[in-house]
Amino acid sequence: MCIFCSIVRGDSPASFIHTDEHCVAFLNIRPINPGEFMVIPREHIDHFTDLPDDLAAHMMGVAQRLGRRLLTEFGPQRIGYVVHGFGVPHAHLNVVPLHDPHDIISSKHVIAEGNSFRISEENLDAPSRAKLDEIANRLRKM
Repeated sequence: MCIFCSIVRGDSPASFIHTDEHCVAFLNIRPINPGEFMVIPREHIDHFTDLPDDLAAHMMGVAQRLGRRLLTEFGPQRIGYVVHGFGVPHAHLNVVPLHDPHDIISSKHVIAEGNSFRISEENLDAPSRAKLDEIANRLRKM
């Protein structure tokens, strides 16, 4: 079961900031910085490189428009776009508000364990659904 497909169907909760017939955008539940969101196709497509070019371009256009709202509302120095393909096997474009050059490769993901380390999201804050919905409302209203 793909969690993103469940979100698209409305079976799992998400704080949406955009919906159309081709894609949706919603806030990440463990953001590096407040306002981080992702744009996903409605159709289940595993690899971003498998998206039809017109759908990939449409998703980037949505990310651009919402990224400008994010700049205005939250004032980061930059907006980062990340497609890494890990986590959920459903194509997704992460849009990250960057307050520091290291946010895109956030040290918040690094967990020290003795003389080694591992990468995890467990150190990232998990805002409540109410807080995510509040942020989503701010981004939708602009």
